[in-house]
Amino acid sequence: MDKDRLLRLIAEKGYDVLFGVKKTFATYDIVSKGPGWIGFVSLAVGVFALIYDPLSAKLPSAILVIAGIASLYVSFYRAEEYERSANNQLSVYNKLKSLYLSVQSGSDPVAAKVQYDAIDAHYYTTTMSKQIFLSGWYAHYKLFAETQIDWMEEQKQFTWKDKWPVSARITIVLVAVAAVAGSILGISRAYLCG
Repeated sequence: MDKDRLLRLIAEKGYDVLFGVKKTFATYDIVSKGPGWIGFVSLAVGVFALIYDPLSAKLPSAILVIAGIASLYVSFYRAEEYERSANNQLSVYNKLKSLYLSVQSGSDPVAAKVQYDAIDAHYYTTTMSKQIFLSGWYAHYKLFAETQIDWMEEQKQFTWKDKWPVSARITIVLVAVAAVAGSILGISRAYLCG
């Protein structure tokens, strides 16, 4: 394998690994902090419901019950396992970055490919396939807004399509369509009734 192809291969694997790191850390963040935030918001709403009657209505109460059920769902994840897995994956990512810089500096591509294969095989022993809901969106944010990825961008030019998850794009379009449809319905009702 020539140097250019190896550099691209390492950068692409670096992106895959780093996204996995960010997704696992996102799951860890949600699992470790989510129940506390849900509890705090529930308590705050409960206290304010004592002085502000609309908060003691059925809808806010139902939302708080759903939030409590979501908190129970989140408690099934073991935060420590996700933290350990993310740190192990981060170690793999750092090895890939080091290998990339080594190949870029002129190290032997054949020896580097052997090292790459060993790193790649080790990576699959560090990952966790079960991630929490919305961790992918949070991972995209953590990856593209909080992380230096210059060395990967030399080989893989990221576009807005890489930076915005497909599910987020679909959700934005559906919300926009629903908002426009709602506006049209509101205008139609006002015209028909008025």
